[in-house]
Amino acid sequence: MDIILSNSSDKPIYEQIASQIRAHILAGTLVSGEKLPSIRALANGLGVSVITTKRAYSDLEEAGFIETVQGKGCFVAAGNQGLLREEELRRMEALLAQAAALAETLGVTRADLHKALDLVAPETHE
Repeated sequence: MDIILSNSSDKPIYEQIASQIRAHILAGTLVSGEKLPSIRALANGLGVSVITTKRAYSDLEEAGFIETVQGKGCFVAAGNQGLLREEELRRMEALLAQAAALAETLGVTRADLHKALDLVAPETHE
């Protein structure tokens, strides 16, 4: 599992970690039941505080992406990938609705909004 952190990002480090693990789960590169690195091992591997990785794991557990088994570690949550993906799609749609509303306020045409999306959207899932 590759996690790339950026000190120049406006996102806090724990959020960068959580969002990349979430992306791995949604993409299927981390599968249901798979054991995640321990909080300490991940912190050491990334060169960050244990508190930072604990916060990322806590956020992921609260959102239903991972589960903690006392004495055994953290695992990708079982059986709800489809539900989690639907939730993320709803979140994406809400953000797109905000962008569309802002575009309308600014007088940006739908065609120009599409062009802007093409510029910022990654080309990995075409």
